[in-house]
Amino acid sequence: MPTRDLTERIGTEILADKGALLSGAHAGAIRGLLEQRGVLVFPQIGFTEAEQVAFTETLGTLAPERDGAAVYDVTLDTSVNKQADYLKGSFYWHLDGTMNQVPILASLLSSKVLPAGGGGDTEFCNTYAAYDELSEHDKQQLDSLRAMHSAWNSLLYYDPEPEAATLQQMMAIGQCELPLVWTHRSGRKSLILGCTASHILGMEYSQSTETLVRLRDWATQPQFVYRHQWSVGDLVMWDNTGTMHRARPYDPASGRMLHRTKLAGEEPFA
Repeated sequence: MPTRDLTERIGTEILADKGALLSGAHAGAIRGLLEQRGVLVFPQIGFTEAEQVAFTETLGTLAPERDGAAVYDVTLDTSVNKQADYLKGSFYWHLDGTMNQVPILASLLSSKVLPAGGGGDTEFCNTYAAYDELSEHDKQQLDSLRAMHSAWNSLLYYDPEPEAATLQQMMAIGQCELPLVWTHRSGRKSLILGCTASHILGMEYSQSTETLVRLRDWATQPQFVYRHQWSVGDLVMWDNTGTMHRARPYDPASGRMLHRTKLAGEEPFA
């Protein structure tokens, strides 16, 4: 299975035959690479919707959407996606599943339609590497801290003056207390940050905000980031437990369409 690293710390391109991928012949190697490299790119593999579902199922347990669908249409076109407003939070650094005790293991995105005028790249950062390269002093200060995460905090990034009804709707989703540093079963550690993180527990508010912003800036430095420029037919998958991601701006009327499948989580936040 030919591979090529895309950056030093994150991202590997896999050039494999579609049939071999669908057979599951490379599933073990792909799972291993996913944990090591964070992001895997299958350039212009051209999976159909059914093939993407089948490929996902070779790698683990498919996680359906809330409505039971296997595939989610990632688009800002409200005629296709009635919940498109929720995707506005995807323009800010985040990991998926911070409202759950067991986050999804991975997401797989395939590109179907891209903006004619450009834009809509997706960026990923390696939160394992970002933790590893902190100073020992910072690690000692951070390892025992916990932060509160909420969907409504991400709302305030893209709508800083929401209507009360909108805020209440997002607040009804709830909030979740998570460690700032996730110690995985493997022994590796990663940072849990992003736009859902509202504050660090037991810390004065201004210090908490400064710490969260400083760590986000640290984790999203160029050496920890891979930026994917999409071509139609690309499939990109990422380890949701050791990365953050965000979409870059694009015209909502451009018709941009990606299809997402997910692998069910296998490890709770610790």
